[in-house]
Amino acid sequence: MQSKVWVRAARTVSVMSVVSVLAVLSACAMAPAPAPSAPPPNDPVTLRVNVFQGSSNTPLYMAVERGAFARRGITPVLQFTPNSDTQRDGLAAGRFEIAVAAVDNAVAMIEVAKKDVVIVAGGDGGMNELMVRPEFKQVSDLRGKNFIVDATNTAYALIGRKIFKNAGFVDGRDYTMKPLGGTAIRTKSMETPEGHSAMLNPPWNFVAKERGAKSLGSTLDLFGLYQSSGVFVMRPWAEANAGTLQRFLSAYIEGCRATQDPANREQVLLVLQKNLKLERHIAEQTYQALTTPGHGLFKDCAIEMTGMRNMLSLRAEIEGQWGGVAPAPDKFLDLRYYERALSDVDR
Repeated sequence: MQSKVWVRAARTVSVMSVVSVLAVLSACAMAPAPAPSAPPPNDPVTLRVNVFQGSSNTPLYMAVERGAFARRGITPVLQFTPNSDTQRDGLAAGRFEIAVAAVDNAVAMIEVAKKDVVIVAGGDGGMNELMVRPEFKQVSDLRGKNFIVDATNTAYALIGRKIFKNAGFVDGRDYTMKPLGGTAIRTKSMETPEGHSAMLNPPWNFVAKERGAKSLGSTLDLFGLYQSSGVFVMRPWAEANAGTLQRFLSAYIEGCRATQDPANREQVLLVLQKNLKLERHIAEQTYQALTTPGHGLFKDCAIEMTGMRNMLSLRAEIEGQWGGVAPAPDKFLDLRYYERALSDVDR
């Protein structure tokens, strides 16, 4: 009798064990799959970064020089674009991961080309000047002349068109826009009889002056505060590579701070000479522009919100987008990656 009791007890325990195992298995099946583990903080990665050739890349150059990218396991490979159309198309097609250029290009990609782009960091105020051939003394002298641009509907061209509008000029009637491409090409064009005026930034404005051109004023003087260069990416790439983007931006911020620190002046000059193939005196002028408040680099290469609003208002006015009333900057920004990167740098 006692043995039968033990058998029944053993069977009960066995059934309960099976039930328990089944319950555990059922719970596991119903539970969501665990998220994939994040890559190591400095998992090596190569990033293709598309830029124009100019001084706005100095934070990138300084970050490379001082090992800020290497410490984070990032190898940036810079690609130089001939013009903004090529850059926009390349980013949308995935030919590179990151663009560092005038963020007005990102706005155009979003609003005109309907691409899922997002601006994730700032840079500088553009440092542009309206450069003209030596025979011209004021904006009104440019009536009937050529305005050499990268593309007619992008950042610096829009500033020039606003300056001409303020002088009473009408697009297509009182002057002719000639799209040629990046700043180096526009600088060269001013040595030709047809290159009457162009918006140029460092070092090319200083090179143009040495070749006889002159300035009718800076963007800051003729237009006001302007958000020019910045970092923009395709939003799906940012979401899928948040950690990598944060590491890139941390190095970028470090490079920006290093450029702005007066203690690093000599290193910045050497970096400019090496990367842009500049003579010392041109590098010194370029350094002065980079470190001029409101004209050069913004603190920590952040988005300058007044400049951002001015940039959007300019596009609304000159291109007639949004019925002439610009939306809030938030529509085009996702600064979470930048804010996390800034926290990383400040640790």
